[in-house]
Amino acid sequence: MKTRAEIFSPKELKKGILLALKITLIFGVFFFLIGGGSYTIKGFLMSLGISALYSFGLGFGQGLLNDYLSTKWDWVTKTNTRVWVGIIATILYTVPAILIIDYILFIIIQGRDIALFFKSPLLWIHLFWIQFSFGVSAFLHARGFMLEWKRAANKETTQHEIVAKTETAKFETLKSQLDPHFLFNSLNVLTSLIGENTRQAERFTTKLSKVYRYVLEQRNKELVPIKEELQFARTYMELLQMRFEDAVKFTIPSEISNPELKIVPLSLQLLLENAVKHNVVSSAKPLEIKIFEENGFLQIQNNINPKEAIGKSTKVGLRNIADRYGLITNRAVEIKNNNKTFTVSLPLLTKSNTMNYNTNDLENSKYVKAVERVEKLKEFYQNLISYCLVIPFLVFINLKTYSGFQWFWFPMIGWGIGLVFHYLEVNNYNLFLGKNWEERKINEILKDEEKYR
Repeated sequence: MKTRAEIFSPKELKKGILLALKITLIFGVFFFLIGGGSYTIKGFLMSLGISALYSFGLGFGQGLLNDYLSTKWDWVTKTNTRVWVGIIATILYTVPAILIIDYILFIIIQGRDIALFFKSPLLWIHLFWIQFSFGVSAFLHARGFMLEWKRAANKETTQHEIVAKTETAKFETLKSQLDPHFLFNSLNVLTSLIGENTRQAERFTTKLSKVYRYVLEQRNKELVPIKEELQFARTYMELLQMRFEDAVKFTIPSEISNPELKIVPLSLQLLLENAVKHNVVSSAKPLEIKIFEENGFLQIQNNINPKEAIGKSTKVGLRNIADRYGLITNRAVEIKNNNKTFTVSLPLLTKSNTMNYNTNDLENSKYVKAVERVEKLKEFYQNLISYCLVIPFLVFINLKTYSGFQWFWFPMIGWGIGLVFHYLEVNNYNLFLGKNWEERKINEILKDEEKYR
């Protein structure tokens, strides 16, 4: 929301004046062309002058009024108050402004008798411009409302996008954790070991249980100490080594520079599994994996010996890790491939921005309700603007063509009643049951069910 100083700053006033000048030029040319008089420079300047009176007196003035009211009553938090204050202020400003402009135009410039100022046809001209001005004002208020709600919605959208992206990243992580092929192969290895070497089978089972226990303990955390992740990686690699024997070689540091350093949980597992998945693993061509700390990064490096049948990598796992880091730090994950070695550098962190949220409440959040209400209010303001533009036009047509039967009252009253009910619907007001009756009744039923339980 803009402050009062920003609204009346030279920059903002200049923008408003330039807009008013553009409108002045457009309507000045329009009045000049339909004037029906001689097309002279004097006539053109007169049309510009008349257009300027209305553009600055109504458009520019109402724009400032609208912005000023928005600094006093916020559209988002004080919607009803802002609506009613806007209506009252618009009436108090518009009617005198129209009368002053028409007085300058008809009495001072054209020299008409002041006794005819409130008589037909001048009276109908006053009413027409008052109605037209109300339409312009309704547009300006609706525009201000939509801009404020959009800012508020964007702010909440950013927060909820973070929540949604975090949950998506975690979901993708869970899907990629401990690839089903790895589990299937591990169980096959275990089956073989049970028949050949029961003690080795016992060790294998113990390590496999440690791997799964770690997954269950760490999967909901943003960051974990690097020491824990390295211990997990060692256990995981030992499990792979029991499966592939001398076809897999690994180097994992036993000491780290700073015990406070943290890393995204299970990122090592995903990278290690990817290395096995995308490379040939055999005694003739062993897979060598090195994990080491360098320049504030934990680097995971493996030699490249790609499997021919694996096809093109989808990079889902790497994108998953990059997205997870992107949610909690500005430091990016670095990936290098020189066709000999493949290296992924994970930033070592000390803290992250903790986000507290409950994803079960996401769809029922204030943001969703705000979007729904904005849509309803947008429809109402479109209806209101249409009413303020069309009804004066119908009045003008009726009185200009045949004033003996004033048929314009029928659409004016009928449409007006519909507009009132539309307003009540937008504000959750039931004419007989009161405001927010449905919401209150739902809460009442929920409370009764809770008591019953």
